[in-house]
Amino acid sequence: MSAKIRMNTEYRNKFYNRIKDVFEKEETQEQQAFMQSRENFNELQKSTFDLAKQVVERSYPKEDVDTLRVFKKKYGDPCDVVAKDKCFYFAHQEDVNDEGEKEETKSHFDFGLYGNLNGSEYSSEDTDHFAHAYFREELKAKGCNPDIIAQQSDKDSNPHKTKHVDMCNKALGKDSSSRYSDNDNTVGLTKDFNAPYYADVIGTSYCRSRAIACTKDEYNIFLQWRSAKAKVVSTHQTWIDSIMKQCDQLKIGLKAYRYLSEGIELAKELGIELDEAELVRTNSTGLTIYNPSNLANMIKGMKNKNQTREDKIKARLQYEKQSVN
Repeated sequence: MSAKIRMNTEYRNKFYNRIKDVFEKEETQEQQAFMQSRENFNELQKSTFDLAKQVVERSYPKEDVDTLRVFKKKYGDPCDVVAKDKCFYFAHQEDVNDEGEKEETKSHFDFGLYGNLNGSEYSSEDTDHFAHAYFREELKAKGCNPDIIAQQSDKDSNPHKTKHVDMCNKALGKDSSSRYSDNDNTVGLTKDFNAPYYADVIGTSYCRSRAIACTKDEYNIFLQWRSAKAKVVSTHQTWIDSIMKQCDQLKIGLKAYRYLSEGIELAKELGIELDEAELVRTNSTGLTIYNPSNLANMIKGMKNKNQTREDKIKARLQYEKQSVN
């Protein structure tokens, strides 16, 4: 039946979305690297914060915190100098400069969901990217696009991107009223994520106004933790890039198809079962290189499923031979 049905924009979109969904669920090397990076971060998040809390309590002993809270109850606002925070400037003085003098090395570390990846106290696109990648499945379930930043990494800011980024942030409960990453008028998943990662500090509630002393070894552990957080973003970007390359070829091929049968054949070649009758029932409205078999082989060759270099070369030669024929 499909041989007589002409392809149109709606059919193409249905094929594209269905096949893209399969690409996203495939266990490729890139997908596994992303999943592993999230697991690695989760393991480091708690242990690194436990260390951070120990460092903070060396500077602000618990007994001093408790005493000041008693004073606050007795004297009110003048003694309101204890606050809970999840971000800290840690500093050590174990490095020396060219003159042999000790110099301070410090950076900002934020244990919140939207905490920085580079030592800045200000929010950035990378912080959004991490939050969206970390809660990717939850955001997909809410109808959001958690991959939008990765998908548009090579594009300037635009209304489409802004719309989906805002949808993700709203779904996660981010407070968008402040440019500071340590602002915490949050709700939902963001609030739940942040909740275990607070420590008592004495003084202003703004972490940029204080530097807490630590050792160089402790400082390096904090850097390793922050690198693990950045790894979630970089592996997510690599994974989405691999999917988008396949989708670019898919989109070009579908555009060249004239009949529904070609789309059905492509899906079959890719190992995807599509219900032709359902496609037709819900519908409301070839270049040689992109014949279904060749396009399927090209897309399969883009996937890194632990394939050897020799296998990839063989597949490519077979594809080029078929294209000529």
